[in-house]
Amino acid sequence: MLTQALFRALDKKAIWLVSILLVVAIAVPMSNLVLPEGHPLHLPNYAVPLLGKYLIFAMLALALDLVWGYCGILSLGHGAFFAIGGYAMGMYLMRQIGTRGVYANPTLPDFMVFLNWKELPWYWMGMDNFWFAMAMVVVVPGLLAFVFGFLAFRSRVTGVYLSIITQAMTYALLLAFFRNDMGFGGNNGLTDFKDILGQPISATTTRAALFAASAIALALAVLACSMIVNSKLGKVMVAVRDAESRTRFLGYRVEYVKLFAFVVSAVIAGIAGALYVPQVGIINPSEFEPANSIEVVIWTAVGGRGTIVGPIIGGILVNVGKSYFTGAFPEYWLFALGALFVVTTLFLPKGIVGLIGQYRTATTRREQHDRDAPTPIQVEAGVDPQPKPAE
Repeated sequence: MLTQALFRALDKKAIWLVSILLVVAIAVPMSNLVLPEGHPLHLPNYAVPLLGKYLIFAMLALALDLVWGYCGILSLGHGAFFAIGGYAMGMYLMRQIGTRGVYANPTLPDFMVFLNWKELPWYWMGMDNFWFAMAMVVVVPGLLAFVFGFLAFRSRVTGVYLSIITQAMTYALLLAFFRNDMGFGGNNGLTDFKDILGQPISATTTRAALFAASAIALALAVLACSMIVNSKLGKVMVAVRDAESRTRFLGYRVEYVKLFAFVVSAVIAGIAGALYVPQVGIINPSEFEPANSIEVVIWTAVGGRGTIVGPIIGGILVNVGKSYFTGAFPEYWLFALGALFVVTTLFLPKGIVGLIGQYRTATTRREQHDRDAPTPIQVEAGVDPQPKPAE
């Protein structure tokens, strides 16, 4: 019964995407751990966390698409939820260092000892427990999104004004986390991690497991988003996006619909941030940069907003391009990114997925026209291939 309900809520693209992600979750670690280095399908150790980072960025783009593509909320502050989830994971990893730090303090992280902190702040309590830390990964971004969204949507702030406010929130958090007295490592952030769940974080098996966790988390996010957008609530979200005033006049509480989508999106972004930190080995206030949130908008637009597959394609492709350009032409990357967004806005308003859909529609129409067209024999015989019924 549950399986039937699940499949009714999912479209074919989401099912195929989840299937591919589950295969990738197995294939990539196997390619790295099982196949020998000389094998043509062997993945080197550095490639595994890099591929995992691409999947995490795709998950972040999917989170933004839930509110922008389906609910019409252009958030320029989703980097804040991503970074908060990352800090929650970083706090857990810092507590696992223990006496192996530079100052060998069993309780306080090195930066607190350096700053002459005498005791652990209250908000660090319990972060040495993995499950408590993972709960904070979900609760803190969700709570921030709930408070912010409740105040903004209740006041009916929309459009550009809402986008500016979300960016202001991100910038305010950036300034706050830069301060040493906040207790999050200041400008340097949190780094020098050692273990996760008792396993060395730099071990190849741990990196492979983190990649698999990233692929599975993205698959679950696809399932969750697909179930939401294909439900009755999803239809109301689209109605809010296309005609908010009319939807409100029909009796729907638009602010609650927006709030639900915003909180779910923030939670997905926070989980993505938590998976990001152990694979890159650091989290610092630069993740709050407003430019990072704008990049997520570009990923979503390039792939195609208002779809489940589009943001994932955009998040992966743009970041693959970023890895190449920042290595080959580092001084031109920002120009290339800006040009990509302009081209997408002007010529690909529906993104890559929309372009593929337009091509398939045009191909189908052309094939239908070819089938309906008279053959040379029919033309010569004067036979009408579509005769009209007798009156």
